[in-house]
Amino acid sequence: MNALRAIVAVVLLALAVPVLAQSAAAPAQAVGWASLSAGQQQLLRPYAGQWQSLPPERQAALARGSQRWLAMPPEQRSLARQRFEQWRALPPQNRAMLRERMEKFRALSPNEQNIVRDNFHRFQNLPAEQRRSLRERWQSATPAERQKMIARVRARRAHPAPMERRKD
Repeated sequence: MNALRAIVAVVLLALAVPVLAQSAAAPAQAVGWASLSAGQQQLLRPYAGQWQSLPPERQAALARGSQRWLAMPPEQRSLARQRFEQWRALPPQNRAMLRERMEKFRALSPNEQNIVRDNFHRFQNLPAEQRRSLRERWQSATPAERQKMIARVRARRAHPAPMERRKD
């Protein structure tokens, strides 16, 4: 049971990351322990003894994260736990690489983020053999060849070829 509480606490912290990123813009107000719902207090019990000494930003992030967690349907909670377990199983260098990639993604404009998401979904919808072939081609390419591939895709996107007319 303690392991489950620890997992929930860490998942809450992960859920709070976007909130922590926003908190730099506006200073957060301290959240009193008594102002938390009974469900939030139960989830955040590992922090009960130190709650008053936590920075207001951390209190606010944990409070919002616990609200989000409590509002999740059971299936979504289960998925969040699975993802967290996958994250914990990664070697530290992989986690660092993923954090770095996420920072780069967040630095993109909303339009660029949408393009990345669309490309990811298109890739996921390709047949497995085609995905494998594209991965191999990318991994075996030199940095210069990769840049050429990227430039070709961007050029195609900027100047799409006219669609052929159907002959009926």
